Amino acid sequence: MMLRIRSRDGLERVKVEKPQGATVSELKSLIETQLGIPTHNQTLSTNQNLLLAKSLEDLLRFTDMSNPDTPLSALNLSHGSIVFLAYEGERRVAGPAFNPAGSFGRKMTMDDLIAKQMRVTRQENPHCELVSFDRDCANAFQNYVNETLAFAVKRGGFMYGTVSEVGKVEVDFIYEPPQQGSEENLVFFRDPEEEKLVEAIAMGLGMRKVGFIFTQTISQDKKDYTLSNREVLQAAEYHAESGLKEWVTAVVKLEVNEDMGADVHFEAFQMSDVCVRLFKEGWFETDIGEEDDPKLSKMKKDVVVGVKDTREVDNDFFLVVVKIFDHQGPLSSTFPVENRNTQLTVKALKNHLERTKNHPFVKRISDFHLLLVLARVLDLSADVPALTECVQTQTSVPEGYQILIESMASAA
Repeated sequence: MMLRIRSRDGLERVKVEKPQGATVSELKSLIETQLGIPTHNQTLSTNQNLLLAKSLEDLLRFTDMSNPDTPLSALNLSHGSIVFLAYEGERRVAGPAFNPAGSFGRKMTMDDLIAKQMRVTRQENPHCELVSFDRDCANAFQNYVNETLAFAVKRGGFMYGTVSEVGKVEVDFIYEPPQQGSEENLVFFRDPEEEKLVEAIAMGLGMRKVGFIFTQTISQDKKDYTLSNREVLQAAEYHAESGLKEWVTAVVKLEVNEDMGADVHFEAFQMSDVCVRLFKEGWFETDIGEEDDPKLSKMKKDVVVGVKDTREVDNDFFLVVVKIFDHQGPLSSTFPVENRNTQLTVKALKNHLERTKNHPFVKRISDFHLLLVLARVLDLSADVPALTECVQTQTSVPEGYQILIESMASAA
């Protein structure tokens, strides 16, 4: 008979060779032999609240296994049952030579031990105080999804902005990589050369990549999850890639309001620390079948959720809610956005400059999407930093650059 022993060290297993007539006293001896905890130092119970006991007085309240002569069968303990164990002092639980029963005669490795002790709990507080969206860039993103795609297929992008010392994230523009969206999936076709231009522009503007934003489709709104398992995987991947603890994942969806109309709704989260760790260490099962429940993320090894060993985790365990605000940022978002259905041409530049001709020139080019078009033809090491510095400081653009940009537009 195999019994699972839950203690502050995680879940371990003890093998009872002769379960017939075995008593609490014999179980304690097996725990001493196999787990290295002296019998006099053990408090056992079938009640999980034992692990919450903080004093000797608390421990003495758990009496169901206090009699050493009580048969295990009288406690309804059978193969696979959990017994909770509290003990005082320190204990070394590591090393390939450690061989608790339950490993069926083989020695437990360090990886096995780590797998048995990986706990998935809810993270109460995010690392960022809040996320604030520039109104124009948020509207440009959701309007396209609403009016052009009708929330029928997914769309996404990377958010860029700033992070304050107190963890306030401000999003000032959204870069939309080449991508393919369907009702359930969103695939980015990452372009390293284009992203190099994006990073150069962001650096010149005093900004950085701060998050991932994507839309859910109308069909997804009818399903019982906040994020699907595929979305958790993608969000965790980008969060892990960023190395930024304040990284934000934003979801945009269409929701039915009280008047039976449709409202565009933004939600913001951080992927929990344990979620990012699990992704980095390769715990997630990345092959997702059509029959898999989308609200559950599958693990390659057992994790501990509450007091249960499982390989399926409710996605909500990985989400930490972030407060949302809005602001008016330093950039406009009126220039056509990259990698959408229409091909960007110099005619778009000409139309933009004509439409904004009554503004100072620096204002006319204070748009990330326009700067990305210019960066494709300008020198990345000299021209892009010079132009972005003008935009960041809102100072006059040198005449040479004005002439160059206007000549590009006039070629349309």
